[in-house]
Amino acid sequence: MELTIKRFDELDAHELYDMLRVRMSVFVVEQHCPYQDIDDVDPHCWHVFMHDDAGIAAYCRVVDAGVTFPETAIGRVLTTRRGQGLGALIVKAGLQVAQERAGARSVRIEAQSYAKGFYEKLGFTQVSDEFLEDGIPHIEMLWRADAD
Repeated sequence: MELTIKRFDELDAHELYDMLRVRMSVFVVEQHCPYQDIDDVDPHCWHVFMHDDAGIAAYCRVVDAGVTFPETAIGRVLTTRRGQGLGALIVKAGLQVAQERAGARSVRIEAQSYAKGFYEKLGFTQVSDEFLEDGIPHIEMLWRADAD
């Protein structure tokens, strides 16, 4: 399994296609949630993905501070191979990118509410009330480097 970290302009056509395909598969098709996945945020991100010959197994994007939140953010977290610990690995890789490449000391996410415990194990704390995003309950969570 290989980890790739690239800015939007560094992605080749095949990587971009695979990235958008797995995001569509998980967030739109699997979760029955029609929403505008292709947004104006991708060009302002580090795209972090684990892949092998079978394709992308895990993905997240690390969003520059000031684009979606004042802080650096992580979003579009997904795995295509469940039960292998890839979710935790890709979030940890995203946090490392946020710290080392974006200089982040804190990272904000909008987590689906059911995943709260997963993110708490990775050091995130809930910082908002629950709200609906595209018809799915979410909460904002914050990770702080000094809390480790």
